[in-house]
Amino acid sequence: MPTLFTVDEVLAATQGQAEGLTGTPFGAVSIDSRELGPDALFVAIKGDRFDGHDFVDQALNNGAAAALVSRGSGDRRIVVDDALEGLRDLARAARARSRAIIVGVTGSVGKTTTKEAIRTVFEDAAETHASIKSFNNHWGVPLMLARLPESAQFGVFEMGMSGPYEIRPLSQLVRPHIAVITTVAAAHLEAFGSLDGIARAKAEIFAGIEPGGTAVLNADHPQLNVLLEQARADGIGNIVTYGEARGTDWQILEIETAADKSFATIVHNDERHALVLNVPGRHMVANATAALAVAYQAGVEIDVALRALAGFGLQAGRGQRRLLGPAEKPVLLIDESYNANTASMRAALDVFAAQQAPGGRKVVVLGDMLELGAQSAALHAGLRDAVLASGAERIYLVGQEVAALADALGRSRVTAHTHSAAEMAPILRNDLAYGDAVMVKGSNGVGLSDIVDKIGQQFESH
Repeated sequence: MPTLFTVDEVLAATQGQAEGLTGTPFGAVSIDSRELGPDALFVAIKGDRFDGHDFVDQALNNGAAAALVSRGSGDRRIVVDDALEGLRDLARAARARSRAIIVGVTGSVGKTTTKEAIRTVFEDAAETHASIKSFNNHWGVPLMLARLPESAQFGVFEMGMSGPYEIRPLSQLVRPHIAVITTVAAAHLEAFGSLDGIARAKAEIFAGIEPGGTAVLNADHPQLNVLLEQARADGIGNIVTYGEARGTDWQILEIETAADKSFATIVHNDERHALVLNVPGRHMVANATAALAVAYQAGVEIDVALRALAGFGLQAGRGQRRLLGPAEKPVLLIDESYNANTASMRAALDVFAAQQAPGGRKVVVLGDMLELGAQSAALHAGLRDAVLASGAERIYLVGQEVAALADALGRSRVTAHTHSAAEMAPILRNDLAYGDAVMVKGSNGVGLSDIVDKIGQQFESH
């Protein structure tokens, strides 16, 4: 594996003290003691549930070349004042030496999918490094940035938040040349009080944009003006918009969606481009158009980007589709279990409306949308029409907040309502049958991914 850092580079970046180290270079940086190669540097950060210092010996026994620690002593250790700050120091060092075009992505909905679409396009053009999974918080972003190879020509980093003032330091660490805000919607509304408050928090990404950099903004939401005002206040001269709204720089027209594909015409500089995606949904067209706009700003030819996007696929928990069981009459499982807010819930239900069951019923399993504050009941109840329009014949609800949706639907329309995923799992086990199409969606904290796993286990092997 190529070298990320030499020992001397780590010491220079962190001002740490080496104990019992040879000159072995590091080819990886990790915070997980279970996933280590022989040339990895294990960073012992303290998280909400675990302290990495409790796993230093395990990491070294598992083959790590060294551990970056803020307490303890022994061979193969680099001692710093604070291990998390040491990780940030490595991230700054990786960013400082990089000559890559760097993209930062945030937004209430679609940021991981948009990040993946951009990665897909960039990888067709040159060496690309991108955040994995949803490593987008105060430790995930520096970890992903510390892994940025010096040879990469593109870097794509996702930034998330659960409260105000969290995006700004992440963006100042990443220092993107291009910053994308996918949309503003009622996610974590409890912490912000209003959609304008969420928009202002997302706009913190502008604080880290490199001089002469670009903001790429979805125009299809009412908070666009909040973002535009903040971008101009932060001195960003190059602002690019995309969406279905008239007058956008990358306008989406003529959208057609099918059960497993999407088609659209994208107009840019009076030129029309045919976008074909191997995934369904208007929201997926928007995410792909963001990737087109970013690619163009980064110097990637539009034809290259369109060709790459044609092969783009969805990830687990974000609309991934699986056919389970016999080919003649499988269960179609649509996994949307990673997260949910009002915008993503409506988008998923809209996609499900176009889906036909392979030979049985259409089934939805919907969990709570968390952190919506005082508006939670109204926002859950407001999903009534979208649920009915999806064509779901059986509706299963999980959690306390979805009680408002159950009331709005009428209890006779709700097949089952439980407080936990664990209670729902055996009900679904008895009710689902081959030929059914089932979509599972809710906030990650509800634990619907366990239901997805159990459905897979029940039907996949038959």
